[in-house]
Amino acid sequence: LVKHAKGVITDSGGITEETTVLGVPCLTLRDNTERPETITIGTNELIGTDPSKLPPALARLMAGQWRKGAIPPLWDGKAAERIVGGVERLLLVS
Repeated sequence: LVKHAKGVITDSGGITEETTVLGVPCLTLRDNTERPETITIGTNELIGTDPSKLPPALARLMAGQWRKGAIPPLWDGKAAERIVGGVERLLLVS
């Protein structure tokens, strides 16, 4: 569902990761996020809990006036490979 969405409105911290990887704009109805990098790169906007902030943000999203985001470094799906490589290097040194 998210992959083909024009955008997502959520109060979830986890969905902001998914929308970032999929390149889908996200409006988060919270005052904070566990993933501030999604704000920095432009894939997520914190709207907060004030309902009056949602309509203008949604209008920008629907009009295509959204900053083109990017996938943060190391969000490439290869964490397990890096972990295994690090463990192997540690074991070889021991």
